[in-house]
Amino acid sequence: MIITKNTSLSPETNTVSFDQFSFSNEIKKAISEMGFTSATPIQQEALPILLGEPTDFLGLAATGTGKTAAFGIPLLEKLDPKNKDVQALILCPTRELAKQVAEQMNLLARYKRTKTLAIYGGSDYSGQLRALRDGVSIVVGTPGRIIDHLERGTLTLNSLKTVILDEADEMISMGFKEDIEAILERASESERLNTWLFSATMGREIRKIADHFLDEPQQIQINKTEMVTSAVKQYFYAVREEEKPDVLGRLIDQVPGFYGLIFCQTKALVIELTQTLKSKGYLADCLHGDMEQNARERMMKAFKAKTMTILICTDVASRGIDVKDLTHVINYSLPRELDLYVHRIGRTGRGGKEGLALSLVTPSHMNLVKKIEQMTKSKMTRAQVPSDAELLNLKVDKLLNDFNAPIAQDALGASEIEKLMNSSGWKDVIETMTKEEIIGRFLSRQLKAPKPRAPEFPPLRADKRRAFMNRQETRKEGYKESYKDGHKDRGAPFARKKSKVPFDKATYDLKKADRNRKRFGAKHAESR
Repeated sequence: MIITKNTSLSPETNTVSFDQFSFSNEIKKAISEMGFTSATPIQQEALPILLGEPTDFLGLAATGTGKTAAFGIPLLEKLDPKNKDVQALILCPTRELAKQVAEQMNLLARYKRTKTLAIYGGSDYSGQLRALRDGVSIVVGTPGRIIDHLERGTLTLNSLKTVILDEADEMISMGFKEDIEAILERASESERLNTWLFSATMGREIRKIADHFLDEPQQIQINKTEMVTSAVKQYFYAVREEEKPDVLGRLIDQVPGFYGLIFCQTKALVIELTQTLKSKGYLADCLHGDMEQNARERMMKAFKAKTMTILICTDVASRGIDVKDLTHVINYSLPRELDLYVHRIGRTGRGGKEGLALSLVTPSHMNLVKKIEQMTKSKMTRAQVPSDAELLNLKVDKLLNDFNAPIAQDALGASEIEKLMNSSGWKDVIETMTKEEIIGRFLSRQLKAPKPRAPEFPPLRADKRRAFMNRQETRKEGYKESYKDGHKDRGAPFARKKSKVPFDKATYDLKKADRNRKRFGAKHAESR
């Protein structure tokens, strides 16, 4: 089964233009140059609230729905450009997301006299300290580095007006709960502080933070019935574990111009899968938690430039990745925490384009499909793995399209090619063949013979399930009987060998008293 992807979605009927909002001329000019024309649902709901009277705010929306502009524009409109102290603090789960938010804020503030600084671990302190001394209005950072600067006294919150938690559920899942609470406690010392919390999911810990630190917040929730945007089409493939590398290759081959993320459960699996794909000639590389910051930045630069089109990563390493125009997100392994599924597939289907989320599901994990559907209020469609014939047809079509494409300017001319054919003997060989034979030889060398693949496992029927359980019970009863027989028969492996030393109760009592004396002291030895 070949799954195709549309390049764009039809516009929604309730689209709201940015021209309908009363922004300053500087913000209007900036968003126009950034190509923003219509507001996303989270922006439509949040902007009127945050541009109005000061208030605490709680916004629930999926990853990739435009939350940065939803809080960034009101924040810039309310800042005092003459005040060089830190007026806003934005907390992000990862350094990648902190950098991206800071870049977005600087683009929005291009024509306003406000500066945004990103501070995060793994980077040099000197540049951050120098920028803080020179004065910045907005600080974007990870909780750990923010705490570090607060303890050093290099970051002061005396003029702080707004604290924003971006991807709050991600920060909680990464273990930043205590750091977040410590930062919010320090920030609450400022007068007239507003806290804006944005999250994709509302877990128990998020609710606790909201109840404790947010004062009568205005709350909005996007996609109350669906946690996953309709722009993402979800499919799953029933495969065995040993079939996954082959099936993954087929899914990549079925899409011309595949550009996506592949999620694995462990770092070891990420490295192993990356080596497998590289050995097959795919433009793939990996991202995991043990990589140094410089290596991560080089990897992301290559991925965004599309010199490498397949990025294999773990959930922890992928946090904060924001790449435009991803065609696919593939779950090579389904996540143990189902909330992570929402974050994974939310990285595709952005900017009005349709995205595909594909999952490889083994028999032991088929129950997770129903749980994901119940949690996300969306449908995961079972799809068939592309067959050999379908893939061969796709490859032939691609070769034909390449053959019909205009010849590149730097290619050899017709006269040069004719000279080469005459000098190398090609012309003599071709003259003895028909057109069909020439094309057949060309295709046979371009296309490899497909490897045989095991059939997809069928769903386990009720009668087979009962037979399986009966076999398990029979085995258990057999083990019990073998154990009993072993005790009856001294020669059986389960039998206990009878001691040859006769039992002496007086010696036993003395040893017991000695043990008790060592454990409980002389006073209590006799009583035990």
